[in-house]
Amino acid sequence: MFQRRTPKSIFLKIKNLFWPCMGWVRLVSYYKHKIGRMRGSPDTIAAGFASGVAVSFTPLMGVHILLGLLLSSVVRGSLIASIFGTFVGNPWTFPIIWTAIYKTGIIITGGSFTEDSIIHFFSLKELWYNFETVFLTMLIGSIPFAIISWFISYYIIKNLVAKYKKRRMKKLQKKIEKDFKESSK
Repeated sequence: MFQRRTPKSIFLKIKNLFWPCMGWVRLVSYYKHKIGRMRGSPDTIAAGFASGVAVSFTPLMGVHILLGLLLSSVVRGSLIASIFGTFVGNPWTFPIIWTAIYKTGIIITGGSFTEDSIIHFFSLKELWYNFETVFLTMLIGSIPFAIISWFISYYIIKNLVAKYKKRRMKKLQKKIEKDFKESSK
């Protein structure tokens, strides 16, 4: 019933992953309203979103949503908000995230960081032969990023959702008062 007349081609679907047809500003606005209108307190929404953000800083590709849902249920956050939080990790941000967690992992494990180590990191051949080393280094390096990003995104989203809900309630209250005045005339 509510479908497109002509289905999107596979090329258009892939293109929309990297560059949305509605534009970035409208996409961000859409998700802002979507998150602000979720059921639940600002605390639960923020905890869920922060869980998704934290998980997106790990190198565990393919299971980010599942891990976000698991972490969100542990901290009693919104499961839907955790799915939105995992979108922080996307094709635009993964190269930056992976480079940062790899560098941090090298520093934490006591290895020396050189420019050659980054070149080997981006070489598929080196990555294939040293997968365990690179993966474990990235996993260890992702821990501080996940913890810090959880707290930062929690407080930012909590404040934004609280303000959004408060503003929305004021708007609805004004509309109800206006309708009441019109109906009592």
